[in-house]
Amino acid sequence: MSKTLFRTRIKFCGMTRAGDVRLASELGVDAIGFVFAEDSPRRLQPEEARAMRNAMEPLVDAVALFRDNAPDEVRAVIKQVRPSLLQFHGAEDDAFCRSFGLPYIKGIPMVGLDPAQRAGHATQLHLRYPGAAAFLFDGHAQGERGGTGRTFDWSQIPTGLGKPFVLAGGMKPDNVFDAIHATLPWGVDVASGIESAPGIKDGDKMRRFVEEVRRADCHPD
Repeated sequence: MSKTLFRTRIKFCGMTRAGDVRLASELGVDAIGFVFAEDSPRRLQPEEARAMRNAMEPLVDAVALFRDNAPDEVRAVIKQVRPSLLQFHGAEDDAFCRSFGLPYIKGIPMVGLDPAQRAGHATQLHLRYPGAAAFLFDGHAQGERGGTGRTFDWSQIPTGLGKPFVLAGGMKPDNVFDAIHATLPWGVDVASGIESAPGIKDGDKMRRFVEEVRRADCHPD
């Protein structure tokens, strides 16, 4: 698909301050990610995320991110935060991800894949996660947490997915233009690339990131 036919969606993830959420909304970001994975430095409690949810502008999606959380934890977040989308980064299977009655994105680690895993990757993903609304390709290995700021070889993104995909892993203002041109993703996801410290967003980096995405969308082929 030509990039002139659609705009790239933007998700800012790992928000921990209401002011950052408000600025992201004002900048026109499409989605705000709140992290509930236990081992993340950006982890929130549901009550904290609920307060920041109230700082979001209309027409911005709230995304709740989990990594092998217990079902009761997921349900507590859904009740308090009211996300419109769930994102899973652990060993969760399709039945688990679908059981909460909300659309979900499945995070896929892209570091350390052997040739056997790369071959037929799109088919494998469809078989394992038929209910996924989209896939998110991230720059970490199986069993590791995301949000580390590492990139991966974009040429390893499987073709023929038949579903939208989001590009993550080391996204930042300095490389997102090239990333969009190289991969034509449905959306891009950034956390550490717009931070001064884990969970603490940098306003200038946030603005620059959005500007670079829009520049890529408007750039001629």
